[in-house]
Amino acid sequence: MSEDQPKRYLVTGANGFQGGAVARLLSGRGHEVRGLVRDTDRPADDEGRAWTPVRGDLGSAEDLRRAFESVTHAVVTLPLVYEADSVLAYARNIAEAAREAGVSRLVYNVNTPLPEGRTGRAGFETRRLAEQVLFDSGLPTVSVRPPVYLDNLFSPWNGPALVNDGVLAYPLPVGQRVAWMSHADLAQVLAAATEAEGVVGRAVDVGGADVLTGTELAAAFANALGREVRYLPLGVEDFEAGLGQLLGAESAAGVAGIYHHVAAGDQDLLAAEPATTERVFGVQLTSTVEWIKTQNWDIWSGRTA
Repeated sequence: MSEDQPKRYLVTGANGFQGGAVARLLSGRGHEVRGLVRDTDRPADDEGRAWTPVRGDLGSAEDLRRAFESVTHAVVTLPLVYEADSVLAYARNIAEAAREAGVSRLVYNVNTPLPEGRTGRAGFETRRLAEQVLFDSGLPTVSVRPPVYLDNLFSPWNGPALVNDGVLAYPLPVGQRVAWMSHADLAQVLAAATEAEGVVGRAVDVGGADVLTGTELAAAFANALGREVRYLPLGVEDFEAGLGQLLGAESAAGVAGIYHHVAAGDQDLLAAEPATTERVFGVQLTSTVEWIKTQNWDIWSGRTA
């Protein structure tokens, strides 16, 4: 597309945490942004949103054709669905609609790194399947593979224990090195991927500014919060059971499968090199301590998980 042609973005999952962060960032920069959502009546996380909600289902080719009309750039995040046939249909529908619209760049947020070999775990393999469909589509595609999100810790499941008890519980081994990344930094990377040179056709592992073990992450929280914090490795089975109450058994199993794989000994999967992320996409990442200090942890004071 020419430099003078206006950019029109479609962001899928715009009512979710990751898609929402991208939609806010792009619209805040003055771009025209459509956010694909299942329910346009669902309230957004922030008032006065500048992006336009468009109702649609990834399983409907017709919905996606309408959503992609006149779109020049797309950022795709899939829902927490791990049934292979459904994900295959989503990816094919997205690819077909984007091709028909003449999309100049499609960025796929894989939502996880992918091990080199097949794992048999739906949390990885359905995302690998969608990635391959998009790469094979002929669209100018960039695949972004982030690790674990810092925002997972600013939640009703972690916030109260952190603030009230100084306990950071998470389903990763204490010695696991993780490039914890915020949704805001991921949004920066995804937005940059819609324009960056030399990335089309590539799958790029990305991460946050610091690669930390559980002990080091707890120390960062202690530094930022001014209190003692200890890391407690949570059993993946317990994590999956709790997640199942929120998401349902299938989605919980898909997410938990990633943690089962890591717990089995994949030491480097979540440890993307920060310098690579900054160099490839031209972004400046936020340090873990800085991110912690900008969150309103007081809202969890006195509450229970």
